[in-house]
Amino acid sequence: MQDEPTPVELTKSVADFLRSDITPLISGHQAFKLRVAINILDLVTRQLTQEQGSDAEEVERLRALLGIDGSVTDLNRTLADRIARGELNLATPGLAEHLWATTMDKLAVDQPNYASYKRELSRDG
Repeated sequence: MQDEPTPVELTKSVADFLRSDITPLISGHQAFKLRVAINILDLVTRQLTQEQGSDAEEVERLRALLGIDGSVTDLNRTLADRIARGELNLATPGLAEHLWATTMDKLAVDQPNYASYKRELSRDG
């Protein structure tokens, strides 16, 4: 494993370079594809910096809700199965809160500029 630069620093540097140095030189469909590439790098940067903490919090919520241990993938599969079988629903204590927190964590990574996400953040603040 390398010490410096970190994967976060690398992806951020490439995105910043493309955004500031290359974007002004490109137009038309190529500019669109460049913006898509920059958005992907920004998304990867957010995943690298935010997902580990939110995954750990999600696992803790799922453990409390389901009463079992496992990986985030396995716990979510169990949650989906229990919802599908009707064992859990929005009346289940903690389920709505878990789903809301998970949605907000995912939006923070995937769409942090989404207007509805920003609105909900301002309500919490």
